[in-house]
Amino acid sequence: MTTQNLTLLTDFYELTMMQGYFHSKEENTPVVFDIFFRSNPSGGGYSIAAGLEQVIEYIKNLNFSYEDVDYLRSLNLFDETFLQYLSGFHFSGSIYAIPEGTVIFPREPLLKVIAPVMEAQLVETALLNIINHQSLIATKASRVVYAADGDGVMEFGLRRAQGPDAGLYGARAAMIGGCIGTSNVLAGRMFDVPVKGTHAHSWIMSFPDEYTAFKTYAKLYPSACCLLVDTYDTLKSGVPNAIRVFREMREEGIELKNYGIRLDSGDLAYLSKKARKMLDAAGFSDAFISASNDLDEYLILDLKNQGAAITSWGVGTSMITSKDCPAFGGVYKLAAIQNADGEFVPKIKLSENTEKITNPGNKTVHRIYDKETGKLLADLICFVDEVFDESKDLLLFDPVETWKKTKLKGGTYTMRELLKPVFLNGNCVYQSPTVMEIAAYCRKEKETLWDEVTRLFNPHKVYIDLSKKLYDVKKELLDQMSIQE
Repeated sequence: MTTQNLTLLTDFYELTMMQGYFHSKEENTPVVFDIFFRSNPSGGGYSIAAGLEQVIEYIKNLNFSYEDVDYLRSLNLFDETFLQYLSGFHFSGSIYAIPEGTVIFPREPLLKVIAPVMEAQLVETALLNIINHQSLIATKASRVVYAADGDGVMEFGLRRAQGPDAGLYGARAAMIGGCIGTSNVLAGRMFDVPVKGTHAHSWIMSFPDEYTAFKTYAKLYPSACCLLVDTYDTLKSGVPNAIRVFREMREEGIELKNYGIRLDSGDLAYLSKKARKMLDAAGFSDAFISASNDLDEYLILDLKNQGAAITSWGVGTSMITSKDCPAFGGVYKLAAIQNADGEFVPKIKLSENTEKITNPGNKTVHRIYDKETGKLLADLICFVDEVFDESKDLLLFDPVETWKKTKLKGGTYTMRELLKPVFLNGNCVYQSPTVMEIAAYCRKEKETLWDEVTRLFNPHKVYIDLSKKLYDVKKELLDQMSIQE
């Protein structure tokens, strides 16, 4: 696939606002916008950042072609001076982001744009589209992988994804979240990730009998032989025929490795346990049992609790669509505007809903770890110019219920700034890791979480606090707005 020009992948009002800024002579005013989200998908305790590589591709290729400008001209809403400006448009701002695969939490900026207001306004829609989708699927995949508890999880969702792009980049995100492979061949090629799969029921049905279908497949793929055993009768036909083929392969001197059966229907707990006994009795105790059939993290967890003898899982619809929570909910909000003195003046959005009140200013995020265990203690949102000394005590407090406080003793904690420069003054300064490198990093990230945070039901919430300086500025702005009213 060639790189797409997604410049017009934007909401119409971004362009009408751009023209308004252009004619009000405010087009070059630098501003700060934050991308953040308000709650973890599926009631989870954390989320996974994903999509940054596609953000970089989008920004690098951001330009209005002649055809784009002609189309906008045909709408009869944009004047020639503005259209001429668009003809020479390029992104000249800076972007900071939390790297892909990082564990993230609500309310903290996971991507920050510092740019002239027109540029910052234009990129809003596409950035949210990219970040929201991949972070959602990476988070869902991570939950499924957690439920599988060490078993391999394969992404099988392409045919149920909401379109080719969702299937392609959803597979990418699922790999970041912890899957060991995908059935999506194009994703395998584009992102250099493992592709996996077996055969369909139609393969079995196209032969005179099940045994012949199995035998033919085993001859073609002796080193990756997974036989689908539920086309007719799993225990009376499918498993016995698979055992027959495995036995014949062994007798022919074929080394049996990476072989087993797949279940795609019926009571997976019951059938897998029965199949396991049959395989073991026949001398194939190292044969794996894979399962598919509308699985999600809850069903996998339930099957594990029932003692299902399943060692790998193919998950499709529920993961590629995040079926129970189909939207990530990331938003893009103005946080600061630069004044004539070159200082960023904090801006705040009010709301009757407390969770929708934004955090003002040019900010960053510091992650705080327990020095002894390496476990994550809290995230601290602060202004970019704030400096912290790990040798000194650090007081954390809940920004809503401020009486809830924790003092970390100096020397007992470490801090890491999460936001990294991606673009500086229009130039890309960040090299994206490979997808498999991101996936490995993500595994290490999740190891920093306490068990109570990773559980599927009623997880512990990680503390996301504001620095005292940021809290005071926010409170002052809220007080000023109240006086104005």
